[in-house]
This record gives sequence, C-alpha cells and structure tokens, in this order.
Amino acid sequence: MVVVAGKRVLVMGLGVHGGGLGVARWLLRHGAEVTVTDLAPAEALAEPIARLDAFAAELGTHVRYTLGEHRAEDIRAAEMLVVNPAVRPDSPWLALARSGGVPIETEMTLFFRACPGPILGVTGTKGKTTTTLLLAAMIRQRYPDTVAAGNLRVSALEALDQIGPQTPVVLELSSFQLERLGEARLSPAYALLTNLGNDHLNWHGSLAAYANAKRQIMAHQGPDGVAVLPPEQAREWGGGRQGVISYSLTDPAADATVTADGAFRYRDVILFHRSDLRLPGEHNAANALAAATLAYRFGIDPAAIVAALHTVSGVEHRLELVATIDGVRYINDTTATNPAATAVALATVPGPIVLLAGGADKNLDLAALAGTIAQGAAAVVLLAGSATPTLQALVQAQAPSLPVVGPFDDLRIAVAQARMLAQPGGAVLLSPGCASFGMFRNEFHRGEAFRQIVRELAAVRAGEQAHGTPAQ
Repeated sequence: MVVVAGKRVLVMGLGVHGGGLGVARWLLRHGAEVTVTDLAPAEALAEPIARLDAFAAELGTHVRYTLGEHRAEDIRAAEMLVVNPAVRPDSPWLALARSGGVPIETEMTLFFRACPGPILGVTGTKGKTTTTLLLAAMIRQRYPDTVAAGNLRVSALEALDQIGPQTPVVLELSSFQLERLGEARLSPAYALLTNLGNDHLNWHGSLAAYANAKRQIMAHQGPDGVAVLPPEQAREWGGGRQGVISYSLTDPAADATVTADGAFRYRDVILFHRSDLRLPGEHNAANALAAATLAYRFGIDPAAIVAALHTVSGVEHRLELVATIDGVRYINDTTATNPAATAVALATVPGPIVLLAGGADKNLDLAALAGTIAQGAAAVVLLAGSATPTLQALVQAQAPSLPVVGPFDDLRIAVAQARMLAQPGGAVLLSPGCASFGMFRNEFHRGEAFRQIVRELAAVRAGEQAHGTPAQ
C-alpha cells in the first residue's frame, strides 16, 4: 500500500463523476496534504468542491485549489501526483512530474495496491457496464458484500474501508484506466473482455494502441490468473496460458458457448438457459455468457448464476425505456458513444425508429454508422457536434429519401422534432453514436437531460388525457 500520510499530494482533475472527489477524500482521510488542480473553473465544479470542503472541515483540515489552469509550481511542490483518467498520457504536466521525480498514481493504481480482496475486472468496447453489473449480481449470490465500482461513477477508493480479504471487488475498467494500470504493471486476477472494436481513436491514435490498452486487463496477471476473452483475443493475447478462456455465441469450438437448444455452457457445465435471460438482444446474451463463465471460475454455482440473471432486467442509460407517450416508446441509450453501439441499439429496438444521433468527433469512421442508420431508422434527428456534419452528409448520400432534420443545439427542440416524426408502435431512440462534449458535460448529462424532457412531456400528456385533450 502506498503511504500518503504527511505527503504533499496534487490531485490533477477533480471532475464531476466522483472519482476525483473519492481520491481527494481518501487522501485526506489518510493524512495527506491535498491540492486539487483542474482546468475547469470553480463554478463548473461547485458541487464536488462543496462536498470536498465539507469533508475536509469534518477532519479539521483543508484543501488548496488551482482552478481554470495547471501550474508548474504545484507540480514541483508535490511529493505525489494523482491524475484523473482524462489527463492524456502525453500531457506536458506529466512530463514535468517525471522529470522532477514526482511519483504518478491514479485512483486505480492506488486502489489495486491497497485492496485486500480479490479483484475481477471487466472491460470492452461495448457492454462493459452491463457485464460488470451482471457479474457483480452473480457473485453477490454467494458473497453479499461484493463491491462494484470503477468506471461506474462510483469511487473504488471510497469503498476500501468495507473491503476485507474475502470481499470480491468487481471493477468496470476503461481503456484510459487500463493504460495507467499497465504502466504500473497491475492487472486484476480475474479479467473479462466483452469485445474489441474501434473507439477512442482520438485519444489512443490507432486501433492497435487502443487494443494494447485493453490488453492490460490481463497482461500482468500471475500464473493463476483467469481471463475470459473472445476467441480472437484468447488466441492473440493468451499465449497458450492455462487460465485463458474463450467464449462466443457463434463459435462452437469456444470454451464457453451456446448450444442449439439454448443451453449456455462452459465446457461440460450448463450455466443457464436462454429462458433465464431478462435483458433483450444477442449482445446481452453474449454479456451474460461472459459474466457467467467468469463467475463460475470464481466459484459461483450455476443455480446462483440463474438466480442472479432473474434479478437484472436493465441498466441505466443503456436501452432504458423512459416513458411511452401516445404509443411511442422513448428510449435512452446515451452511452452509445460509438457507431457499433448504435448499430446494436437499432438492431434491438423494434418498430419504426426515430433516431437522435450525432455529437462530438472521436476520430472514428462514420460511414458504417451512416449505413446502419440508412437501413435501420425511419427518420433521423441530429444533435449538434463536430462529428455531425460528416454524419449528416454520409446518411443523406446513402439514403437520400430518409427524413433527416437538424442539427439542433437544443435537446428539447430535437426531442420535439422527433415526437412529430414518430409513429405509434415505434420508438424515439437516443443512441447518438458519438461523444457528448460540446452540448453536454458527458454522456450521462445528455441522458439525464433526455430523461427529464421526456418525463415532462409524459406528465403534460397525462394531464391532457385526463381532460380529454386529443394527441398533438
């Protein structure tokens, strides 16, 4: 465990997801002298600053802040730098810290070094949150105190006090977090990769670099490590290692697969049946198979796996039904921030779909997304963003007769347009295929704004119906 008592620690990136706040509070609790620096101004961080100051006051200490900028003197004065995953690896501030011999940590490296319990890590381009929650539900059947944290807007460090040597910890890990864990040569003892596709190329620069970041989830496991991977990564990353397990819905030669009669099995053991699934779509069947396989290898029996599957029916911000208004379903899939995730949504949601799409560019090829939209959407309402003009041109080139309106820089107006285009029995689907920055702080802010707008519309419509007003 890293000793922080009495050390001057600089936290770079407070953020709004809770990770930076959790790091700062953990450091204060363990006696560090904390300075927080963030490029965002104080007003944008008012809520986490207020919470952190209140916590520091309870401990009889205080926090220094450098906001709206980073300063070289803060780096030079620090005895440890703890960086948010959003700080790029090529940041000149990190280079300055390295040149001065300042140790660099992250929330996850600190957590891995301090955690006394077994860690199960989940990553992937799509489906990692759903799979993390499925895996945690399965393991809780035997270990009720199981902790789920990581890239879930839940601080892992803040959960340390409730973790003992027998407490399983299930972590959702992003490529950003894994990149830093790899630099520290840290991997969870139990690892799972849902899938691997193009994403975050604006950060990693290439698919190869992105794939290498994901590989860190099992790259530094010990000889007893277990890794559940799709067949291609099992072959490429496994190196013939005993604990590498392949899974696939379509490859009968995989270690874990599904039979023609709907039995999901790991080798000769039936883990569950298709009738046990409560989540829709083949992508969720694959997520469940991967989670069940790792849970079984962790010691969870099939009966407990089935019981857990019966309890998980949906995940916040992922194909989440918000309301049905005049026969139209309004579905929040805001975490579809890449083309592949939107393709899954369009294949999963039935009925004529009015798609809310577009947003910030991640240097991804949008041609495939445009083709998916041309085939799967009845109409498109575009949200403003750096990727949207390219997406708009590609969609209109592939489907000239498809109704495409926008782009709009006001989500309320975009939803109103979608409502006018929607048909009873169909759906308005927020599944942007792009990042959220520009119009929103992050994808969760986008999803919460969509929820609020839709719920207000539902309340108004319910009032109108109570008074006999016809649909507009």
